[in-house]
Amino acid sequence: MQFDAELLLLAMAPVFLACIGWEAWHLRRTRPGESIYSWRDTFCNAALALMQQAADKLAWLANMPVYAFFYARYRIHTWQAGWGWASFVVLFVAQDLLYYVFHRCSHRVRWLWAAHVVHHSSARMNFATAFRQSLMYVVAGMWLFSIPLAVLGFPPTQIVAIVLINLGFQFFVHTQAIGKLGWLEYVFNTPSTHRVHHARDNRYIDRNYAGVLVIWDRLFGSYVDEHPHDAPVYGTVEPLHTNNPLKATFHEWASMAADFASVRGWRNKLRALFAPPAWATDCHARRAARPVAPGAT
Repeated sequence: MQFDAELLLLAMAPVFLACIGWEAWHLRRTRPGESIYSWRDTFCNAALALMQQAADKLAWLANMPVYAFFYARYRIHTWQAGWGWASFVVLFVAQDLLYYVFHRCSHRVRWLWAAHVVHHSSARMNFATAFRQSLMYVVAGMWLFSIPLAVLGFPPTQIVAIVLINLGFQFFVHTQAIGKLGWLEYVFNTPSTHRVHHARDNRYIDRNYAGVLVIWDRLFGSYVDEHPHDAPVYGTVEPLHTNNPLKATFHEWASMAADFASVRGWRNKLRALFAPPAWATDCHARRAARPVAPGAT
């Protein structure tokens, strides 16, 4: 099933590219002057996607034995061979919940945020933004959040497949060309829901972590509706003023390492690595506000 899922995403590549082309044409026609697309930003997104895909192949090779170990030693149930409806529903719902947990942690733990910030580093929101991914997810530990699926009794190939399907769905919520979708807003992650997630406004920041199902946000209190008269402003609180894919990938890791080296005390060093990203923002603001000593350069 891993092979089938990868073929599915490969087959969807022309659809993804067609959606990007249509959206760029449509928004240029209906919202001229807003610069929702730019060539530099789009090429950066494409480069980041290629880098992440190359790293992802190696990551799955390393992670599959880990899932196989937990599946062989610690699984609490053995599902019927193949993809029955019951096993698919349980796997789909469990993985989507675990993705919500991972995604929420990625906004609350700086070590995870150092990888995830890449996805939020563009000040634009469009289908191409979905390609803006980090090759450092494996270092951050994204793969750890799928281990419970092996314990539930799902073999590694099915774990990989359901993760790819979930991520494939998420491409379609990265757009400003689609408005609200009625009753679907109460069940699924939608473009409106995800526009909120990419915003840096106080009203919206760190909300709507859904992968496919928005029920987790509604259940755990992280849901915020997109306000019709308060359009999101996209990007990060500390903007990234570059379209260099290497700087986009490593800038937060470098900042984290610098903070770790400069702060005093083991508690602050742990905060530099694992506190919410807001800790680093406040730390940088305090540092910038310090008066410069006479004669200092």
